[in-house]
Order: sequence, then structure tokens, then C-alpha cells
Amino acid sequence: MKNIISTILLASGLMLSAQVGINTNSPKAQLDVNGDLNLRDRIAVFNDTDKSLSFGNNDQLLVSQGEGYAPIWKTLRIPEYEPNKFYLIFNNSFSDKVGVDLSYSEEPNMSTSKAATFTKGASFGSLTGFKKISGLSQKISVFSTESKAYFQFETVVQANFTANGSTDTSIDYACGIFVDDKLINLRQSNLKASSAQFPFLTHNQIGVIENLSKGDHTVSVGCSRLTSYGDAPNRRLAIGKNTNTNINSFIAQSSLKVEVYEVPQAFNTIIN
Repeated sequence: MKNIISTILLASGLMLSAQVGINTNSPKAQLDVNGDLNLRDRIAVFNDTDKSLSFGNNDQLLVSQGEGYAPIWKTLRIPEYEPNKFYLIFNNSFSDKVGVDLSYSEEPNMSTSKAATFTKGASFGSLTGFKKISGLSQKISVFSTESKAYFQFETVVQANFTANGSTDTSIDYACGIFVDDKLINLRQSNLKASSAQFPFLTHNQIGVIENLSKGDHTVSVGCSRLTSYGDAPNRRLAIGKNTNTNINSFIAQSSLKVEVYEVPQAFNTIIN
């Protein structure tokens, strides 16, 4: 009899009150439970559109959609990491069709040798004559103190040389990969005149840096025209863009691929 009376009183309370509190005199919702909640059966979500009940699937979680909207079932996918192993965490690629033009007047007057100037960690601002390829400046994120970042840069270098069989007409140039405006990789090359007009070459380089600090970093690519020989001072050098119509901007465009491998430091236990 006591159970029947208690049930009747509880039902009456639910009908008469907009908010019901269990173990609290100040409920903050229609049903406010201050304490442990033990459910012995299923939880269902009512779909107001088709008036159906959704019980979800095994290993799904209820996720709030905000005030005024019913929660929905979501599957939480957490990869299972093995300690002390590197995993690919970030992978992206970027392209640029604007490129840079480098004239003879922009060649740096280097007071020290190239070997002394082009050193790992040199700041972009200290390398006179370098221009950034704007579309390749991008942010990357690192989440672990143990990481390896790989950068693959590819572009086309072209000069508007006239047909000239003499190899004395040529231009030295260099391209560097920078992280937070610090040089991590540099490659120097030379474009020579030939018997064909408007020669071009494909430039490819790969840079690696380990254990970047956790957080956001900016990767960028910059190039410089170093030295001109023969008739080259009168000629234009372009990197990541075409100087003449024997190739187009699609062929000459630059690309940068970024991969960040990390040893994860936040582990989430997976219970099957």
C-alpha cells in the first residue's frame, strides 16, 4: 500500500510541477537529480519530426545540439595509439600560381660566403634578396613535443634567355624552406641558356625538422637570385611562374606538401 501511495504522490507531483528535483529543493531543469543515477535499461531520444524513438547503437554517445534541440547519438572514433611510435597527425598540400620575379638589381651583395650565410636557423630577414612565394605560407599545428615535420617543395624556374649555345649565360638562384621565418632547408641551383629559347627546369627539394614546440607554426618558401653570368643581367628570372608562352602558369606553378609525424602524448583508453 505504501508503494502505491508513493507512486501516486510522485505522479501527482510530476503533473503539478514544471520542475522536479530529487535530493534538491531547487531543481534547475524539469527533472534535476542531485546524486547517482542508475539506469537498468535503454535510453531513448524522441524524434519530433517522425515521432519515433531512437535508442542508438552499441558504443554510441548522446551529444547535445544546444538548447531547444533534442540530443543525437554519435559514434566516438578514437584511434588506438601504441606508445613511443610516430603517427601521421597532419597532412596537407598547397599550391601557388603567382610565384616571384627576380631581377638582376635584386641580387644580394653578399659580404660573406654562401656557406657562412646559408646556415640552418638563419632568419628570413637576414637573407637579403629572398622573396616569399605567398600562396605557400601556411599554418601547421603540432600537438606533441616529439615530432618530425617533412616538407616537399616543387616548382618551375624559367628565364627569358634567347637561344644561346654558350653556357656562360646562366643564373644562380636559391630556394629555402622556412618554419616561423627560420631556415630549415636550402637548395642552390643554376639555370643555363641553351640552343632553345626560354629554357626552364623543375626544382624539387625536401626539408625536415624535428621536435617543434607544441602549438601553431608557419611554414613558408622563399627564393633569391644570387648571381648572373654572361648576358643574364639583361634577362628576367621567374620562379613558380612563366616568363614566356612556351609554358603556362599551370605548368610553372609551385606546390608544397607538409606531413607532421608525432609520438602522441595524450592516450584515450578504448573499451570494446
